[in-house]
Amino acid sequence: MSDHLAGGYDLAIFDLDGVVFLIDKPIKGAAEAVERLRADGTSIAFATNNASRRAADVAALLTGMGVSAEPAEVLTSAGAAAALIAEHVPADSPVLVVGAEALRGEVRDAGLTPVDSADARPVAVVQGYGPEVGWKILSEAALAVRAGATWYATNTDRTLPSPRGPLPGNGSLVAVLRTALDREPDVVVGKPQPALFTTAASLAKAERPLAIGDRLDTDIQGAVGAGMDSLLVLTGVSGPKDLLAAPVERRPRFVAADLSGLFRSADQARVPVAEVDGWQVARDGDRAVLTGAGDPVDALRLLCGVTWDGVPVANISAGSDAAIELLRGWGL
Repeated sequence: MSDHLAGGYDLAIFDLDGVVFLIDKPIKGAAEAVERLRADGTSIAFATNNASRRAADVAALLTGMGVSAEPAEVLTSAGAAAALIAEHVPADSPVLVVGAEALRGEVRDAGLTPVDSADARPVAVVQGYGPEVGWKILSEAALAVRAGATWYATNTDRTLPSPRGPLPGNGSLVAVLRTALDREPDVVVGKPQPALFTTAASLAKAERPLAIGDRLDTDIQGAVGAGMDSLLVLTGVSGPKDLLAAPVERRPRFVAADLSGLFRSADQARVPVAEVDGWQVARDGDRAVLTGAGDPVDALRLLCGVTWDGVPVANISAGSDAAIELLRGWGL
């Protein structure tokens, strides 16, 4: 067994947006990380809530970015949602699809009939992210759900990461129907539900999987729910301030600036931690002061020790120039 973090696991389950790439641009070091894991004999899986691409398309996209991937290694919320619906309704049943063509294809491959009108009397509505989703199809979905169709959401991510900042995700579109219908979806398939993680582990016959994600509310919470260790990388949606305030069900075992953290000592990524080189935290009741200088992630790991033990994030202050600059950069 290797002495680096990834060496303790037999499967690495990667989220995609914000971990491996941003929209259509690879994140620095992602390809190298995947290849190093493969060389070490670690199984690889990619699990994404994004329902706008099929597994083969995702694998092709990754390969085109220099990240080696096979369709069988990719699990999408679109495929999982279609398979789940097919388990509960007769073959060829009409299903109203709100989302991209990829979702329609998954519904079709599951033996169901994709439709785009409530007049087709669909037995279910499945809603996933699609950049062309608009008022017309959302209106048809609202009518279908009111008429009795079961409402499935592939996921409820409020945002998608991008190089320009967070963009509206499927959760924002689900919120449109939630407002119009004054109710929640009947079923949410993707993360933070644990199914994508547990399926990946089962397919790989993994005994010790590690989930790697950028979002506390989906990737990390899903891993915690699946009983898996997880690594939060700070290349996507959730940032230091979010981690400091994370509730128990959204706390990762490890945190790193990026995927290079997989190849550092586990002790250098574990969170929380009582002491680190360069930084110190002095606690006085429900307040804490950060002093010193050094690796920002080390400071974050150290501060999690006090905020997760009851110190409000708003009660953290800085006692050195480096700490002042760091906390300001984190929005604290």
